[in-house]
Amino acid sequence: MSEHEELLAELRALRGYVTELEESGMELIPLDIAEPPPEMAESVVVPIAAESEPVYAPAPVTEPEGLDSIRLEMGECHRCQLGDGRTNLVFGVGNPRARVVFVGEAPGHDEDLQGEPFVGEAGQILNRVITRMGLDRQEVYICNVIKCRPPGNRNPQPTEIEQCQPFLLRQLRAIAPEAIVALGTFAAQTLLNTKEPISKLRGSFHDYCGIPLMPTFHPSYLLHNRKNTDLFWLVWDDMVQVLKKLGLPVPDVQRKGR
Repeated sequence: MSEHEELLAELRALRGYVTELEESGMELIPLDIAEPPPEMAESVVVPIAAESEPVYAPAPVTEPEGLDSIRLEMGECHRCQLGDGRTNLVFGVGNPRARVVFVGEAPGHDEDLQGEPFVGEAGQILNRVITRMGLDRQEVYICNVIKCRPPGNRNPQPTEIEQCQPFLLRQLRAIAPEAIVALGTFAAQTLLNTKEPISKLRGSFHDYCGIPLMPTFHPSYLLHNRKNTDLFWLVWDDMVQVLKKLGLPVPDVQRKGR
């Protein structure tokens, strides 16, 4: 056997040895156990690493978690009492790769019946806001902090938030949006872990797990105060900041009387 053939044989033996160690589950190979196999005992082996410098196997590449797998894990959720009284679990709707996500409080009557967030009168106002931004409902993602309707549309209780909020966090991580819009006091306070009123929170960006978050008034608040047009313009001012954050063009919207 030529010297070249001997070298190839040694390399093949070394490769087989390393493969056996990897298949046995070993993640690092310190020098003191990196002994060559018997057939290589008389061969010169290049050290795998310097002493005190173990060789680390590369971390396995994992795919990002998808919305479908999160929804599948929720199943027919009964982790809190709200699951016993709902008609449909309202997970979320829209583009799974949306650049902006709108997060509301909890499903209402219409949402509970249809299993989709913001489909009632408040949803129509939200659609108008999205359209005015130059976007489409299918381009964005819409969801709620709570996935089931609280009885009588009351505010969610702390135990209900505790069970549901981790799924919301996973949703947002799966989508990885460039901006989040928190609709209303409850959503903003929950996501930002604060007691500040929405009137103080809105108008500027806050940080949510590294994602810029813009609090603004809830569409139902605009619905109940429809005669107060100043509120609509405050929401629009917030959305203008979101558009600029996304690097999107700001539509030319003229205010009446100006």
